[in-house]
Amino acid sequence: MTLDDLLQDIYALEDEIRSFERKYGVLSETFYESYAAGEEPPDNAWVRDWTAWASAYELLQQRQSQYRTSVNALRAQGHTTATMIQKAARHESIPVPA
Repeated sequence: MTLDDLLQDIYALEDEIRSFERKYGVLSETFYESYAAGEEPPDNAWVRDWTAWASAYELLQQRQSQYRTSVNALRAQGHTTATMIQKAARHESIPVPA
């Protein structure tokens, strides 16, 4: 996996989550807090959406954590942010440490 792979996943998940936020009128962290506490959708037609929304939110949190961990590991290996940006701007692959 590369740093760009993580970013592309993050962007796609953010887009998916925004569509749910627009549809249901609350931010994902508000929704997820209630969902994780066991709150059920008031309309059975929403069950599939709520499940997908919660899954996307969990995966986004995971990918953001992976991104932060990867950047910190790359920095520990001597990569500067400027070097990472330079490589990304040239569309060079930046493998993330496992």
